[in-house]
Amino acid sequence: MQLRYNYRLYPTPGQRHALARAFGCARVVFNDGLRARHDARENRQPYISDGELSKRVITQAKNTPERSWLKEVSAVVLQQALADLNTAYRNFFASLTGKRKGAKVAPPRFRSRKDNRQAIRFTRNARFSVTPGGKLRLPKIGDVPV
Repeated sequence: MQLRYNYRLYPTPGQRHALARAFGCARVVFNDGLRARHDARENRQPYISDGELSKRVITQAKNTPERSWLKEVSAVVLQQALADLNTAYRNFFASLTGKRKGAKVAPPRFRSRKDNRQAIRFTRNARFSVTPGGKLRLPKIGDVPV
């Protein structure tokens, strides 16, 4: 059973900045993963596995100077961005082979910085919770009024 909660948040300016950083980092990780798989396909290399992609795009990228800012957001947000990419690829391949019912699904596309549809996901492992005071506690963001 899966549960989903939707909350209307009222973040402070500092929390808005932290949320914007999380949205941006998730977008960058998604796009980096998509680019890695796209380049591998163009160079006729084998399909990059989910674990290898996570190692390349998250773990190794955090240790480079140009992507060291990925350490500033929760790791769960980055992992869920790659999980979304993997789901998009599975839906695309299932659509090609006919295992997926309905209309054909296009391959995953790069996420745009100018698109206003921003989303991040926190899993139960991220230890998000609603405090008794009516605030949503998010890792590396803080207590956000709901």
